[in-house]
Amino acid sequence: MNTRILITGGKGFLAKSFSEKLKSDVEITVCSRIELDLMDSIAVQDYLRKGRFDVILHTGTYDAAPRDTLKDKNKVLEQNLIMFFNLARCEGNFGKMIYFGSGAEFDRAHWKSQMKEEYFDQYVPTDQYGFSKYVMTKHALLTDNIINLRLFGVFGEYDDWRYRFIPNACCHALLGMPINIHQNALVDFLYIDDLVRIVYWFINNKPTYQVYNVCSGWVEDSITWANEIHHIADSKLSIEINSKNIKGEYSGDNSRLMSELPEFKFSSMNESLTSLYSWYDKNKKLIDAEKFHY
Repeated sequence: MNTRILITGGKGFLAKSFSEKLKSDVEITVCSRIELDLMDSIAVQDYLRKGRFDVILHTGTYDAAPRDTLKDKNKVLEQNLIMFFNLARCEGNFGKMIYFGSGAEFDRAHWKSQMKEEYFDQYVPTDQYGFSKYVMTKHALLTDNIINLRLFGVFGEYDDWRYRFIPNACCHALLGMPINIHQNALVDFLYIDDLVRIVYWFINNKPTYQVYNVCSGWVEDSITWANEIHHIADSKLSIEINSKNIKGEYSGDNSRLMSELPEFKFSSMNESLTSLYSWYDKNKKLIDAEKFHY
């Protein structure tokens, strides 16, 4: 019998990617707010009791980060925690839940290079998003069937090209527009196809720990990524940089992850960017240059 998987956050980047890219030997149900309101405790409990899912991939989140959002930034903590705990409280009605944490759990003001899992709880995040992920992790550590795959920088085809640096840069190059870098930064970026393969392993195996940094383990600055995109696009246009100085680093140590998946190979920068650029080239109709925010 195929593994039965419920994916929340059905209209988001991760949910779309998982539903399309996970292998065919799983049975996937994808739900957005229309199918299941994660803020409704009774509805969630009934849905999970009837569904009896082997795995929940909880990607649903209350995202008030985009500058043109109509969502209330003061409700990020409340919304994210209610959705999470409406699922977590029903742990007897599913096999395991995998959710996706963030390096924001470490508190943005105290980020350092290649943070280990043990760095968690050295500081309490002061922003609503980071604190919501912090509280989720504190709970996950008390369970044996809730797993936090902590993400740092992830990019892929269904990411929001209007805002997100790598998709945005690919679309600029594709349309013959200069790539804009407001502030150079060091980030550990992970290609979505690699994340899908990692998630597939966690679906089918019992990990040693409840929390894993899921990242490539290598860090490059924004200018290096932009130059590689220019190379792939064979672009002769300039890269417009407001500040070349590095402003911090956003990265994690992936040693714990690699101890579970010692044979895993990450996509190279060229492989991942070539794949992403080619996808946008085939789907130009999705790009509206008038909606660019960078």
